[in-house]
Amino acid sequence: MTQADEAPLSEEQLSEVIARYPDRTGDVLSILERLQEMHPLNYLPKETLIRVAEAKRLALSNVFSVVTFYSFFNLCPQGRHTVTVCRGTACHTRGSNLLMNGLRAEIGGVWADGQSSYTTPDHELSVHTVACFGQCAMAPVVAVDHEIYGRMSEMKLRQRVRQLVRKESNDEDS
Repeated sequence: MTQADEAPLSEEQLSEVIARYPDRTGDVLSILERLQEMHPLNYLPKETLIRVAEAKRLALSNVFSVVTFYSFFNLCPQGRHTVTVCRGTACHTRGSNLLMNGLRAEIGGVWADGQSSYTTPDHELSVHTVACFGQCAMAPVVAVDHEIYGRMSEMKLRQRVRQLVRKESNDEDS
């Protein structure tokens, strides 16, 4: 990833998205979703939030409250791939903590205990936790790039992460 990947979207890109939703305050959610999708690192830089607030004539705190209320918004750069581990009761009792420890060992980096998300410095992988996927019968449950996997083991998860990284490396070599 380059420095340009972390930069805010261009004024032209911002204006184009905002123009699709004229003067309706309720459209802030849709605007923010689209802008995050457009960003190479799947997040909303501060400059983007400021621009949306100005365009919709809202206080920055109002826009910020929307972004922090919904868990699918990101305020920090994300990885190209995402692993989400369920930490609900069923998953916890069936070993989700082992999955998290395996991920820590596999991807390395400084990752504090209790931290609910982590992105590798190269922005290849982001790891998140959720309270519950609602798939308790299949615990422990993990989502890899939004695809749900049940009865996940530490070894299977580590292999899946290796496949993602290896696939990306092979794609770049082509």
